[in-house]
Amino acid sequence: MTLAKKQGMNPYLPSWEYIPDGEPYVFDGRVYIYGSHDRFNGHVFCLNDYVSWSAPAEDLSDWRYEGVIYHSTDDPLNPEGSMCLYAPDVTVGPDGRYYLYYVLDKLPIVSVAVCDTPCGTFSFYGHVKYADGTRLGEREGDEPQFDPGVLTEGELTYLYTGFCAPGDKSRSGAMATVIGPDMLTIREEPVFVAPSEPYSTGSGFEGHAFFEAPSIRKRGDTYYLIYSSVVMHELCYATSKHPTKNFEYQGVIVSNCDLHIGKYKPAAKPMYYGGNNHGSIVEVDGAWYIFYHRHTNGTAFSRQGCLEPIHFLEDGTIPQVEITSSGPNRGPFEGRGEYPAYLACHLFCKAEEMYTGGFGRSGAWMDSRFPKITQDGRDGDEETGYIANMTDSATAGFKYFDCRGIQRVRIKVRGYCQGFFEVKTAWDGPSLGQIPVGFTNIWTEYASDIRIPDGQQALYFTFTGNGSASLASIALE
Repeated sequence: MTLAKKQGMNPYLPSWEYIPDGEPYVFDGRVYIYGSHDRFNGHVFCLNDYVSWSAPAEDLSDWRYEGVIYHSTDDPLNPEGSMCLYAPDVTVGPDGRYYLYYVLDKLPIVSVAVCDTPCGTFSFYGHVKYADGTRLGEREGDEPQFDPGVLTEGELTYLYTGFCAPGDKSRSGAMATVIGPDMLTIREEPVFVAPSEPYSTGSGFEGHAFFEAPSIRKRGDTYYLIYSSVVMHELCYATSKHPTKNFEYQGVIVSNCDLHIGKYKPAAKPMYYGGNNHGSIVEVDGAWYIFYHRHTNGTAFSRQGCLEPIHFLEDGTIPQVEITSSGPNRGPFEGRGEYPAYLACHLFCKAEEMYTGGFGRSGAWMDSRFPKITQDGRDGDEETGYIANMTDSATAGFKYFDCRGIQRVRIKVRGYCQGFFEVKTAWDGPSLGQIPVGFTNIWTEYASDIRIPDGQQALYFTFTGNGSASLASIALE
């Protein structure tokens, strides 16, 4: 069997790496990704230390591990590592150094670390504070700080923070705070730039009020505030000509379960198991992308980074993009060779369920009825993920392939199963053929002569039968 040539894929990092909350930046011709760091089979969010990966701006398939950039124990308030490092952000200060802003999971304050390079070892620097030394988040009347996003312009740094659960009237929305050139001391006190759900009536943010994950970018003279709304699975955005006021809601950029997309399915049908979302936009080599994350392993605590190309309309708005397997490739995969099953962008079954966990849920609850992307090894093991729990009706979808002359389809399967995989080019489309599978406790290859129509195609594999199959890969010949 011929392996597919190297191409950009989702998730864009190896299947054993779990970096959600991605904040992408281009420094010196390379794209760097900063985020929190989940653990495979973790019992809570963000159990691992911060690491970074980078890729050449011209090749988003060539990611390089940059190593650990900051340990949770590097913060003087966390010497035993009992608190986790939540979603961070990075900015270049007026002095040319790189500043890492973060929040520990049990504290309401913003910590800062600094480094001379974008991916070296960061050192603790201090806490964001008022001029009198009181830390932001601890003064009477302050709302707790969470999910810092930062943008530096000249001598000033704009800090965006907040976490606002639906119905919680004690949280007003996303905050913007202006910091001076020392990267710590507040110049302008917090103001609210996007409302929480209880305060969204009449704001234009109704139904998509601020939940968490503020991230800020500037394009031309317009500031884009990207955030996770109260429905969690979507990344929304608001725009303004000013960094701390007059933000207007604009729409959804991406949903990690493809809700709202209605061109190939009912708009309200989830095509993957959604959950909290966090990410941002970036321009790379003349093209723009949205970075986001998806949920794996049937829990909320093993999240992987994905990205999709986006485009701007003449008025500066961003149409919502669908989630794909081939997003970093900026086009379909070559319709030849073998592809790992963990690239599936769609995954569902007849026992339809939208959420893997998150706010108001235990986080680890999905049972064996639901297919899930997982792995056999421990956290960090360099192995290839696969899809488990493919019981009757379970469907894995892959988008997209440039198919030309494909006459045969192969799959690798294991499990106590008896039945067949049906191959389709639409989630509800007609069958192009079937690949029978049987009981096996080792990865076994099965194949059938199935002609795939020429052109750009999505491919869906639906299991029908008894037992539970695991799917390792698909291949086109």
